[in-house]
Amino acid sequence: MAQFFIDRPIFAWVIALFILVFGGVAIKQLPVAQYPTVAPPSIVLTAVYPGASAQTLEDSVISVIEQEMNGSPGLIYMESVSQANGGGSITLTFESGTDANLAQVDVQNRLSRAAPRLPASVTQQGVRVDKARANFLLFTILSSDDPAFDPIALGDYASRTVLPEIQRIPGVGQAQLFGTERSMRIWIDPAKLVGFGLSPVDVNRAIAAQNAQVSSGTIGDLPNVPGQSISATVVVNGQLTSEKQFGDIILRANTDGSAVRLRDVARIELGGQSYGTQARLNGKPSTGIGVQLSPTGNALATATLVRQRMAELAKYFPPGVKWAIPYDSSKFIKISISQVVETLVEAVILVFLVMYLFLQDLRYTLIPTIVVPVSLLGAFGMMSAFGFSINVLTMFAMVLAVGILVDDAIVVIENVERIMSEEGLSPREATKKAMGQITAALIGITTTLVSVFLPMAFFAGSVGNIYRQFSLVMVSSMLFSVFLALSLTPALCATFLKPVQAGHKLEKGGLFGWFNRGFVATTHGYESWVAKMLKRTGRFVVLFAAIVGVVVLLFTRMPASFLPNEDQGYLIANVQLPPGATQERTLAVMQQAEKFFLSQPEVDQMVSVLGFSFSGSGQNAALAFVPLKHWDERKGPQHSAQALAARAFGALSGVRDAFIFALSPPAIPELGTATGFTFRLQDRGGNGHAALLAARNQMLGMASQSKVLAGVRPDGLEDAPQLQIDIDRDRASALGVSFDSINALLSTALGSAYVNDFPNAGRL
Repeated sequence: MAQFFIDRPIFAWVIALFILVFGGVAIKQLPVAQYPTVAPPSIVLTAVYPGASAQTLEDSVISVIEQEMNGSPGLIYMESVSQANGGGSITLTFESGTDANLAQVDVQNRLSRAAPRLPASVTQQGVRVDKARANFLLFTILSSDDPAFDPIALGDYASRTVLPEIQRIPGVGQAQLFGTERSMRIWIDPAKLVGFGLSPVDVNRAIAAQNAQVSSGTIGDLPNVPGQSISATVVVNGQLTSEKQFGDIILRANTDGSAVRLRDVARIELGGQSYGTQARLNGKPSTGIGVQLSPTGNALATATLVRQRMAELAKYFPPGVKWAIPYDSSKFIKISISQVVETLVEAVILVFLVMYLFLQDLRYTLIPTIVVPVSLLGAFGMMSAFGFSINVLTMFAMVLAVGILVDDAIVVIENVERIMSEEGLSPREATKKAMGQITAALIGITTTLVSVFLPMAFFAGSVGNIYRQFSLVMVSSMLFSVFLALSLTPALCATFLKPVQAGHKLEKGGLFGWFNRGFVATTHGYESWVAKMLKRTGRFVVLFAAIVGVVVLLFTRMPASFLPNEDQGYLIANVQLPPGATQERTLAVMQQAEKFFLSQPEVDQMVSVLGFSFSGSGQNAALAFVPLKHWDERKGPQHSAQALAARAFGALSGVRDAFIFALSPPAIPELGTATGFTFRLQDRGGNGHAALLAARNQMLGMASQSKVLAGVRPDGLEDAPQLQIDIDRDRASALGVSFDSINALLSTALGSAYVNDFPNAGRL
């Protein structure tokens, strides 16, 4: 093979240029992330059952969907959450390597089988199916100093003009609005209803009947009568658009010509569709959009596109409306990748200098300097073919590979130079003879190295997802290196090198001469030292065994972790109030947290969300993202994210009405929101919720006494207080009141009812 390329150097150059183009194009297309996709792919189903308790939601919605999901190809396990606010979710986790798109299609098909058995209000609002990553890439916030733009107005504007634009950006898996769009709210006065002898069922029925789109047809449509000269579409204003029109809805028409209208028994306003979540920026009410990355999205490219799109949309914002992206996790990814790239460049420069020091000829040094980038770009091309990303691990593999890649080229160059120096052959003839001597050695060296790194690509689970990309990048670069050592390197040696004289290195003066003589003396000294060791092998074997013993001892005592916890430039604060606490109490607690964080010198901004947290959703839950100032402005361990989290935990532990847990996020957010692990306790015996809760409390008590575990706490919100209503069905039937009427009354009066839609300024 080497002889072929020595005789055809142009062909070797063409192949090298093809590898360069192949890798260069791949770099532009490769996604960028901090770490590879470690967690198995997951699909999340979200359902809303207004007014339902957690148990009702579990029995009538969640369990029905779960039954249909069993048997989905590649499904490992599923986990569901039912909340007291009527919201629930099911997370389906699939085996690593499962195509998330195909999994989503299968889940959609299975969901369609469960849909007929779901309550009408659930199917009316729809069950969402998403395949986005669990962690948020960034938050974009809309705020305004104009009193006319309250959070509801901002939320409505964001849902109309901003949210759809972000959802269409490539790489965005899901964009979640932390606010609300406008909705026609009908606040019924029960006393007036009773006075008129009406019920909420009558109100629902009247709205559904009188707020409807009418397809009224066409006058003069075919087949028409002879002499018909024109045709026209008939338009009926069936759907209502304003509070006044809804107020004119007739609930009952009396025989005397009078009528009971909706405004007589209810207050009608254009309010918010949902009041469950509120967003705040630096302590001021606002509207937020949380952007989650798709499973194959490029974090840096997606964040850049979101910023560009927001800058374009800002040109058309109403006066007084401002936007900001205070939280952006891609900043740490960009810095991490840039630091690794700097290390890679430094490694290449150091390798060049070391090679020039030993080879002492610019032509000899340029050959491996040319070969190394070609090998690295070839590895980039293979990364694209394998579906990998540019991340810390793949770039670290390239940094480590630089020192290995030059070995093949140096072996070829040194052997060619030795033959020219000893035998006086021309570069072309010396290269042919040198390659005949070392081709087998090059293949043997590469095979040995590949056999060391390749087994890591077959690890299973999350560990396998981490090491697989590192392993295959190393293997790819080494295979390209040996290929170039058998093609491009000998072609360059045969055409680029100049003949040398015997003993030319020892005759050099200056720095190179001093280095050569010193290196020879050091080599002879080392050989003499090794010879003395061989005469006292017993002592040195004992010394070696002692060193191994110390290493084993230190290894067993060294603490272990999955990945080191790093300062990623932001904190997360999870706020949880006692069960049953209202959002007003949650707001008061969050204001105390905002006062503390915004007074810290390390904090840049703070994004707060009321009604939503990693523990669950509800009035007693909240979550805060605390972006910190740039790392250059926070030098010293006392200003790190971990130090601030510790200070926050101590300072906020004095808040009596809530438990506030501030933490520095883990290295891989996909595996959880905090370091450590999550434990699930199952009721396999069907003993009921009360017994399961008692067992959980017992386990928490035992865990608190453990010397190994720390920071053990319940995962999720505690049980919310419930008011039990026992209906005497026999008595109700005797009074002529059906259970269906009681159900409709309670659902509407307490749980709210979603009747239908109305056109609101071009949005249905």
